[in-house]
Amino acid sequence: MNTSPSAVNAPRIIVILLGLMLSVHLGRLLMGPHGDDVLLRYFAFIPIRYSILLSGIDLSGSGGWTAGVWTFVTYMFFHSDWTHLIFNGLWLLAFGSAVAWRIGTVPFLIFSTCCGVAGALLHLFFHWGETSMVIGASAAISGHMAAAIRFVFRAAGPFGALGQPGGAQRRVPLATITETFQERRSLAFLSVWLFINMGMGVGALALDGSVSIAWEAHIGGFAVGLFFFGVFDQKLPARRAF
Repeated sequence: MNTSPSAVNAPRIIVILLGLMLSVHLGRLLMGPHGDDVLLRYFAFIPIRYSILLSGIDLSGSGGWTAGVWTFVTYMFFHSDWTHLIFNGLWLLAFGSAVAWRIGTVPFLIFSTCCGVAGALLHLFFHWGETSMVIGASAAISGHMAAAIRFVFRAAGPFGALGQPGGAQRRVPLATITETFQERRSLAFLSVWLFINMGMGVGALALDGSVSIAWEAHIGGFAVGLFFFGVFDQKLPARRAF
């Protein structure tokens, strides 16, 4: 498997995910407002979908019960506007790359999915029955950020192993939760995350077109990334990001 970095010093899986997110956004623009609305009803995460399904009402026009399964994942590939997409793309490039270099492609995809699903579940818990559509990759990216602070700041330099080639990501030991909260740069990053990232990630897109921030989704993804990353951090030689 090819382990060399791409031209932007990122694992190829990160470049592929960025390409998919961009392709989805461009496709929505080409479809026009009506087509985009139909697409969102099938692939965005919508809390009211689950209360309606439990009531027995037919939702075949919006994907039916199967959409209630796949939207836990598909909502992550949609973004409310170019600003939303660009910010998430930059965060994915920085922190997703670090995590992917460390644990490899398949574990990275599984880990990202778990963070995104956890974010959707926590949002659903607090917003049961609401009509706002949740879209964006920030729940998963918040998980990448949480995972990264458990190892990148254990390397020398102001930014630790962040942005360095894959070998640097794999050489540094994983910090325990206690050690993470004792590390000065980790605490500084957590403060920045609370102040900035929670306001620029997963969007809750209302039916009238207004956008709000799905705070709970960020927290759900971040919590899984912080407390469960060790489960995925099995640095076997065969596990490499391509």
